[in-house]
Amino acid sequence: MPDQALHRRTLRKLDCLLLPFLALLFLFNSLDKSNIGNAESAHFTSDIGLRKEDLNIAVALFFAFFVALQPVGAALGRRYGMVLWVPSCMLLWGVSTALHVWVRARWQLFTLRIIIGCLEAGFYPVTVSYLSLFYTRFEFGRRLSLFYGQAAVGGALGGIISYLVFSHFPTHEGPDPELDTKWQSWQVLFLLEGGLTIITALVGYFVLPHSAETAWFLTKEERVYASERIIQDRSVDATPVTADTGDEEEEREYDEESRGLLNPANPPKPRAAVTAITDDRGLTPHDILSAVLSPHIWHILACNILSAVPGYAFSVFLPLILAPLTKTPNPALVNLLTAPPYICGAITLYLFASYSDRKRLRILPILVGLALLLIGLTLVVVLPTSKGWAVPRYLALNVLLSGTFIASPLTVAWISGNTPLPGKRALLLGINGWGNLAGIFSALLFQPKYAESGYITPFWWTLVCVGIAAAGYILFWRNLKAENERRRQLLLSWDPEEVEKEKMNGEGPLRSEPLIVGWVMRVLRRIQRLQWAAEWLDEAIGAGREGDERITFVYGL
Repeated sequence: MPDQALHRRTLRKLDCLLLPFLALLFLFNSLDKSNIGNAESAHFTSDIGLRKEDLNIAVALFFAFFVALQPVGAALGRRYGMVLWVPSCMLLWGVSTALHVWVRARWQLFTLRIIIGCLEAGFYPVTVSYLSLFYTRFEFGRRLSLFYGQAAVGGALGGIISYLVFSHFPTHEGPDPELDTKWQSWQVLFLLEGGLTIITALVGYFVLPHSAETAWFLTKEERVYASERIIQDRSVDATPVTADTGDEEEEREYDEESRGLLNPANPPKPRAAVTAITDDRGLTPHDILSAVLSPHIWHILACNILSAVPGYAFSVFLPLILAPLTKTPNPALVNLLTAPPYICGAITLYLFASYSDRKRLRILPILVGLALLLIGLTLVVVLPTSKGWAVPRYLALNVLLSGTFIASPLTVAWISGNTPLPGKRALLLGINGWGNLAGIFSALLFQPKYAESGYITPFWWTLVCVGIAAAGYILFWRNLKAENERRRQLLLSWDPEEVEKEKMNGEGPLRSEPLIVGWVMRVLRRIQRLQWAAEWLDEAIGAGREGDERITFVYGL
């Protein structure tokens, strides 16, 4: 074990220098995604002569492109590296956010939201994959909660910023003939948040390292340790790299049920492979094919879409949902009221993620979080919508937001912890990014026509979605246990030499290629113009089984 001082010093630097900056990036990502809802509470669309429905169309268009391009953004981010890709995209979407100041027509609003959606696609999976290059598996969940929690913090901060801006700049309802000669509050909001995003992106070019081995804020000894502990965490028969702190809970080996998260069936790597594990760049054909054919990603994606509907709905529409609960239409007060629910969400997420890391469980905390979310949704749809019930309904929204942000980051933590290969990991996170389809559903659900009724109909549909998601996660948990048992029984039928070959090289007595891939490759070889595709597939399957594909890998729960 490394000495306590080295371990703590290295983690402290990662936690105090790298993690906060990554969290800041996601904070501005969340602000630029949701500020259109804050602006609308200050009569953004009516000021420029648009219909309120145009806002929903703009949100739906944003998510359509944002969702569709998630795997593409993840692949490009992995290809060119976090250090180049994310700050460049961030710089451009910051400019696009600031340009909202001069929007005067529907096509301009739609175009800017589409551009921002394209640029933000892939940001989350690329950044999360990058974060996993610096932290071991069961340090990861809590750090991810601090990172993902910026979605909640961003909602709270967006409300506070909007309150401050709207308190000092005028609001105007209806088309404003003097719009080009004076600053409206929503114009200041877009310009301020866009400008802050641009500045943060420029700093990112100089602050972010490609890997622990190139981290400017670590000493040479710390770089070696930071890199080696990640390699050990991803290697066969590894034990957790912790300092000799005397804490039995911290130092104990992973239990049998969680060993798949620790022992990803990868042998000790040559230098090139080690670089692939610890660097933010690199993508192979095998990574792409293996990600697309992953047996679990599509199941967990469906669950993620349904469970994420409330989070995306409230990231944009919470100020509009809260407006009927207040005695005054003051947009500054309405936006200030959005802060407490988001703070509840951030605190609850951190507590659940800490429990998840400590107990080395992912799916159980997800299910408890969804139960909390269902309780909040049930209270919201059952309580009367009259003004006299405003306080209980507001408290119910706080309960609802407390459970909203738990499922998505812990789903990401499960994917990251059960995918040893960093290229495949980035792509799986990109596919999981299609969970942002929930944003399109939320834009279609929370229509202005439901405002007078307190959005009860959209809340009912949201309740149904979350209930189905909870059932899906239970089925996913059962399928994982069944798959682990199937692999265990299969290994019992092999001799020790076959098991060792499978563990080391993925060359046990089992077909390496899925039947459909072999069939497709034979068809492609007969077509002259598609020889390149056959060669690509041949390269993709030539490496055999890797990472979680190996029968010796056991999935963590």
